[in-house]
Amino acid sequence: MPHSPADDRFAETLAQALPEGRLRRAEPRYLEEPRGLWTGAPAWVARPESAEEVAAILRACNAARVGVVPYGGGTGLVGGQIVEAGQPSALILSLEKMNAIRAVYPEENVLIAEAGAILADVQAAARDVDRLFPLSLASEGSARIGGLLATNAGGVNVLRYGNTRDLVLGLEAVLPDGQIWHGLRRLRKDNTGYDLRHLLIGAEGTLGVITAASLKLSPIPAGTGTALMVVDGPGAALKLLSLARSQMGEAISAFELMQRTGLDFLAETVPDVRQPFAERPDWFVLIEVGLAKGLDPAEALEQLFAEALEQGLVSDGLIAQSQAQADDFWAVRERIPEANRLIGAIASHDISLPLGAIPDFVIRGREVIAGLGAFRINCFGHLGDGNLHYNIFPAPGRSRKEHAKQREDIKRALHDLVHEMGGSVSAEHGIGRLKVGDMERYGDPAKLWAMRSIKDALDPNGIMNPGAVVPPVSG
Repeated sequence: MPHSPADDRFAETLAQALPEGRLRRAEPRYLEEPRGLWTGAPAWVARPESAEEVAAILRACNAARVGVVPYGGGTGLVGGQIVEAGQPSALILSLEKMNAIRAVYPEENVLIAEAGAILADVQAAARDVDRLFPLSLASEGSARIGGLLATNAGGVNVLRYGNTRDLVLGLEAVLPDGQIWHGLRRLRKDNTGYDLRHLLIGAEGTLGVITAASLKLSPIPAGTGTALMVVDGPGAALKLLSLARSQMGEAISAFELMQRTGLDFLAETVPDVRQPFAERPDWFVLIEVGLAKGLDPAEALEQLFAEALEQGLVSDGLIAQSQAQADDFWAVRERIPEANRLIGAIASHDISLPLGAIPDFVIRGREVIAGLGAFRINCFGHLGDGNLHYNIFPAPGRSRKEHAKQREDIKRALHDLVHEMGGSVSAEHGIGRLKVGDMERYGDPAKLWAMRSIKDALDPNGIMNPGAVVPPVSG
C-alpha cells in the first residue's frame, strides 16, 4: 500500500499535536545499524514521553498514511530499525525517553519497566532487590526493553530461563490506530481470550508499539560455577549436555559451543583476551551453573568432568576458581563476535536446529561451503537451545570484498540445508528487512497467510514498520 512521506509538512502538523521538543531531525545514529548493511534516508524522529503521546503520534500517522519505524537501542542485526534510502520516508519513533522502572514487586518476582529502559538498568534494578532478570546478551548496555521484546531476543541464558517472551507477564502497547492496550498485568494465569502479549512480542513493531512491560524476575542463585571443557565435536558436546542435565537438572544456565577458529580469530585481532588453553582445542564448551544455597557449584562441575572423562566425552577442562577467572572464560565467548567483525565475515547466519541434527549439520555444512570455494568457518553459539552462529570468512590473505558476489549463494546454500534439516533461518535476531525473502522462501504458506491476515486486520493502512517481517503478496 502506498505511503505518504514523513516530510516537513507532515512534521509541522505532527508537532502541533505534541508537547514542544518531542520532534526533531534524525541524527546519524538513527540512520545506522551495527553491521553497516544499510544507511537510512534523512528523516524526522519523534521521542514521546508517555503512552498517550505515542497514541497521538500513531493516530496522526495512520490518518496521513505515513509509515512509522519503532526504534529501541538500534542494536538489531537484521535491519528492522532502518528504512533504506530510496523508500518513502517514514517517521522514526524512538522510545528512549520512556525509560523508567515504574515498579518492582520482589515478593511477586515482578518488575515493570518502560520500553526505553536499557537492559543493564533493568538487571541492576532487579539486583537492588536481590532478584535476577536473566535476559543477558552482548548489547545489554545499549539494547532497550521494547526492542528486545519486539524481536523476542535470546541470549546466553535461554537454556534455563527461556527467550524474552518467556519473561513477560503483561504489556502496555499502542495499536496502529492509536488505541492504547492496557495489558500491563502481573498475573501468572489469565485465560481471557487471545493472548495479545505473544502476538506483539516478536512482531518487530509491525503490529503496534510496546510502551511498557511486566517482567518476570527470578531468585539469584546462591552459588555460580563456570567451566570450559574440551570435546571431540558437537556430538560429544550434546552427550555432555545430557549428562550435565541428568546430574544438575535445570541448574545449567548456559552451555556454549565454540571451536578453534574463534580462538584463532581472538589471538589475531583481540590479543588482550586471555587464551584459556595452552594448546587450542578444535571444539570446547563453556558451561555455567547456578545452584541453591548449600550446594557447591565447583564440586558439581568437578563431578561432571570426572564422569564425562570416564565416558570419553571430554579430554581436558578448566573450572573457574574465582570470579575473575570466570570472567576470563566468558570474555572468550563474548568477544568472538568482535573478532569476527575485525576479520570480516562474508556471510553470517543466525540459525537453529533440532539438537540431534546439529552434529550432522556441522559435517554437511562444511561440505556445502567447501563446494563453493576455500573459506574459513566459525561455528559457535548456544548449543543448549540449538542456536548456532554459523559465519563464513575468506581464506587467510583474502578479503571479504573479493567474495561479495558470493554472499547470496553462500546464504542460500546454508539456509536451504537448515530448512531441509528442520531448522530455522532466524533463531534469535528476527526477520527485519534482511530476511523477508527468506521468510517467503521457507515460510509455511498457512503461516504466511495468517500473518498477512493479522497484519491487514490490525494495520490496514500498513503504516507499522513497512517492509519489515511480512513478505508482500507476490503477483
